[in-house]
Amino acid sequence: MSADTPPKVLFEHEGVFIHSNTEDSEEQDLLVSGFLRIIDKDGEIIVEYKPLEDTVDPSNMLCAGKDSSSVMEWAYCPGEERSSPQQAVVLEQQQSYETEWDMINAVSFPKRKPCSNGEGALNHTHEKSKWSFTFSVWDLRSITVKEEGWSRLVFGMKEPSTSLPSLHFHQGGSEGFLDCLRRYIIITEAPDDETCLLVSTPNRALSQSFENLLDDNNYGLVTKLKKDPYVTTLGGFSKVTNYIFDAFRGPELEQQQRQPHEEVADLDILGLGEVIPGLEINQQEEPGFEVITRMDLGARPEVTRREPLSAEDWAKHQDQEGRVKNVPQLKKIIFKGGLCHAVRKEAWKFLLGYYTWDSTYDERKGQQRRKTDEYFRMKLQWKSVSEEQERRNSRLRDCRSLIEKDVNRTDRTNRFYEGIDNPGLVLLHDVLMTYCMYDFDLGYVQGMSDLLSPILYVMDNEVDAFWCFVSFMDQMHQNFEEPMQGMKTQLIQLSTLLRLLDLAFWNYLESQDSGYLYFCFRWLLIRFKRELSYPDVLRLWEVMWTGLPCQNFHLLVCCAILDSEKRKIMEENYGFNEILKHINELSMKLDIEEILHKSEAICMQIRSCKDLPHSISEILGFNTESTFPRLEGREFGTLDSPQSPIPTQRQEVFSNGHNRHYREPPTHNGCKVSFIS
Repeated sequence: MSADTPPKVLFEHEGVFIHSNTEDSEEQDLLVSGFLRIIDKDGEIIVEYKPLEDTVDPSNMLCAGKDSSSVMEWAYCPGEERSSPQQAVVLEQQQSYETEWDMINAVSFPKRKPCSNGEGALNHTHEKSKWSFTFSVWDLRSITVKEEGWSRLVFGMKEPSTSLPSLHFHQGGSEGFLDCLRRYIIITEAPDDETCLLVSTPNRALSQSFENLLDDNNYGLVTKLKKDPYVTTLGGFSKVTNYIFDAFRGPELEQQQRQPHEEVADLDILGLGEVIPGLEINQQEEPGFEVITRMDLGARPEVTRREPLSAEDWAKHQDQEGRVKNVPQLKKIIFKGGLCHAVRKEAWKFLLGYYTWDSTYDERKGQQRRKTDEYFRMKLQWKSVSEEQERRNSRLRDCRSLIEKDVNRTDRTNRFYEGIDNPGLVLLHDVLMTYCMYDFDLGYVQGMSDLLSPILYVMDNEVDAFWCFVSFMDQMHQNFEEPMQGMKTQLIQLSTLLRLLDLAFWNYLESQDSGYLYFCFRWLLIRFKRELSYPDVLRLWEVMWTGLPCQNFHLLVCCAILDSEKRKIMEENYGFNEILKHINELSMKLDIEEILHKSEAICMQIRSCKDLPHSISEILGFNTESTFPRLEGREFGTLDSPQSPIPTQRQEVFSNGHNRHYREPPTHNGCKVSFIS
């Protein structure tokens, strides 16, 4: 934390006691009175206890009643005694005590800095008193809660050797303390001990993944690579692996110093799904299989693209009342060439579903009036929160703080957002804050500002940008949900497609522990926003919004990029670290027209396959022929209708140069995925 950034006090309570007699007896030689704080130090949540100057005579102290609070105790292995029914009631009351004004659910924090002592656990302070201590909530394993007429807390730390004195809440306050902790960590009751609350911090891990994902500064990279190339490459290049790495290491592995290649080899063995909800990729989790053998896909066809749709052509596709005519043909034209910039402001509203294609001018004017009223009603909700209210709503404060932080670093080189006090930044901030009122459950997650920025730039209107952003987020919502099911499914589908297209290349990646393509995480999360120049992002997004030529076209865009890079990766014999570094360095070096050419050609190549595996047909939506009309004619090239009868399950084998065998793959969202090794 920088010296000029003061810590933020999240919770403070005076009158918390330590009994100097550590023996569990009724007689107390001395009561040490102090104050307990929870503070935010540059994103790291710290619990701090400091005693007051004077000690307390227990004979003169009034204790709170049994129903005023609960008791906690610090212990590494709780469970020495079972809780009484009365204790269970107290626990139940604690867990049911939730603030009713939860406005923002998804909040993230800056990257945690490592502890200077290298242990990352506890830092006892001896300057004022031997009873002073501080610790990070990330180092907390459990909280044991006991009821003794007042509240007593015992915290179990991840480091077994760490021991702390019990905290006694003779004057109440433990419920408030626990409630504050619940905003930053997940507290659940231990299955085998009702008095023990288990602590986990997946919110922090997920939030940090997005921040690290979007952090373009890799300071001291060479030094870090020399010290630990595996961890540095994950953290600096794949941009998501603070989440992955922290999670799959687990507390047990934190105490072991293993070689980088050993950690990579254990990626699958460690069972990511147990600690990373939504990023588990388990090869044998469900029965049923469809083996994808080496297939001859035939020659990749040539495709042509055209100039962007002009304003004149756009006007020709509307009747006198404003209804859009021949929508399928119009979508084909947009897919083949995109839109000229003058058309985007209106056309994007149709592509994103803000306007319906068959609406008239008058209907759209009426809709815009209604949507404007609805938008400003939601905006008023957060604008009308007083400072006094916000002081009691940490989630709203944290959400606002995070949005302000992201807004100040989003596309600042673009003229629409550059400079100080730019009105574009105010609009970006206000739309994101209002979206938190629209979607309370998701709130704001880092990366969402990247999705809004181009839309606001094109719309140049707060209300229109908001509703177009809402439509885009409806498509992208699962990318930002904490279970990460959407990201998991996309990575599995991408791996499946790559295996069909180039099994040799996929086998190479698999041999380098990159078969699950985690290095594509950022591509998928924010739809290549950080990989392409601003004009190219606009072109790619509007092409994808047509829904042509297939479902999940963005996965074929990934395949096209990888197809262009596979030769260098394989010829240079890139390992795990080099692959991550190389993929990261592609940012702002990609040619969008070349990518779109190749992506469409790959789609046509796959679709023309006679015996296409059923899993591939489902990923690309070829089983629903009417949804994706053919692109045909000289102007558009030719894309035949799918001829992909569902094959029977075959127990074929394939040799990758090692043992010949097959595995039964899992089924994800209805898609059977093959895993061949």
